[in-house]
Amino acid sequence: MSHKLYKNLIGGHSVASHTGKTFLNMNPANSDDIVGEFQSSAAKDIDDAVNAAEQAWKSWRLTPAPKRAEILYRTGELLTQRKEQYARDMTREMGKVLSETRGDVQEAIDTAYYMAGEGRRLFGQTTPSELKSKFAMSVRMPVGVVGMIAPWNFPMAIPSWKLFPALVCGNTCVIKPAEDTPLSTYNLVECLIEAGLPAGVVNVVTGFGPDAGAPIVSHPGVRAVSFTGSSEVGRIVGQTAAANFKPCSLEMGGKNAMIVLDDANLDLAVEGALWGAFGTTGQRCTATSRIIVHQKIAAEFTKKLVARADALKVGDGLDEHTQMGPQVNQQQIETSIRYTEIAQKEGAHLLTGGSVLEDGVYDKGHFFAPTVFGAVKPKMRIAQEEVFGPVVSLIEVDSFEESLEVANGIQYGLSTALYSRDVNKAFQAMRDLEAGITYINAPTIGAEVHLPFGGVKQTGNGHREGGTGALDFYTTWKSLYIDYSDKLQRAQIDTGE
Repeated sequence: MSHKLYKNLIGGHSVASHTGKTFLNMNPANSDDIVGEFQSSAAKDIDDAVNAAEQAWKSWRLTPAPKRAEILYRTGELLTQRKEQYARDMTREMGKVLSETRGDVQEAIDTAYYMAGEGRRLFGQTTPSELKSKFAMSVRMPVGVVGMIAPWNFPMAIPSWKLFPALVCGNTCVIKPAEDTPLSTYNLVECLIEAGLPAGVVNVVTGFGPDAGAPIVSHPGVRAVSFTGSSEVGRIVGQTAAANFKPCSLEMGGKNAMIVLDDANLDLAVEGALWGAFGTTGQRCTATSRIIVHQKIAAEFTKKLVARADALKVGDGLDEHTQMGPQVNQQQIETSIRYTEIAQKEGAHLLTGGSVLEDGVYDKGHFFAPTVFGAVKPKMRIAQEEVFGPVVSLIEVDSFEESLEVANGIQYGLSTALYSRDVNKAFQAMRDLEAGITYINAPTIGAEVHLPFGGVKQTGNGHREGGTGALDFYTTWKSLYIDYSDKLQRAQIDTGE
């Protein structure tokens, strides 16, 4: 089967990598399906991309923000027209089911429209001066060239979270998509270019983390770095950026808990658990990987969840009947296998799944059965470490207070959920759960683009994607003082006159 060769996009030109090397983008549901061939880039390619972005920034930063925003709005229109095509491309390269990849493209559309609106806002503050005949205000200024490293699980949504706010704020970008899913970023940037984005404002360089990602972080021309990925890699990114006093936004792992109390709507909680644990085949930083369930209802909840997990139709995401697709690559399968073995050695009970699916329709893909563990203790590795696969652990507790303690007893703090009809407990959970996101009577997945997205502890470093949180990262504040008194006035000294 023939496939297309994609080159890097640098300064508006399609160019081959200096390495002369390429890699194949494979369909994780069918190894015979090659989605495309992409450049295996290195430091010299990053250097070219940063230089192009620096040149483009000279004029892009002077383009009025409402004009920059119009390009984003037109990008949203183009994405809307191509939603189905881009969703199918994404399912082929990443595996998740079509309903989810349509949602991924929709998230980029939503972000385009939201950030387009910010082009006529980007508000600062005006404030009274302490001196006569003096005016004071603050304004947002662009940072410059921003380096971006994106993950494979939301291959259009997350690049849109990074690119669109950066662009409306007047920055130029060098983005490295994940090596598993580069096509979706190409599709996104193609819409930006067709919508009128000038050459060099966004540059796309494909390749692997150590060869192409690391040079973005360390490049002296890159003024800020936005990274989404594992906490292990994020620590290296953060340390490298810190050594050069470079602002760095890190959005990393999670071990997200869903609490189900004994007064919960049980069927609703089971629906939420199924979607939270097995949506995107568990390959979300917000995936529900721990279900903390009150012992009074644990048996009934467990029985219902296991039955539903057993009944999930696993297969090629392009089939409209499929409910859960493959894992993205063999490495992720091996991680799921390893944690299944670890959990059983620790004494957890394998209630369903726990195995690779290999026969028949599965023989050319990376498929793992939906997996549920019972009798899990809070300090077991299966309850502490991120698996990033279709594996969920059930932890029983005997009180609401214990459920909060267990939920918070991890190194991460991204997303949490509580199922209860008690409004007092709901508000207490919203206050006391250590996480960047808390849902009430909904699973741990389902963030909307106009609210801040990110977490605490080892999930992130305090920055946020989405909403005004993104604007805060992609701008720097400048304070302006205009003295029209026609004489020297000294702040804090001449205020008594």
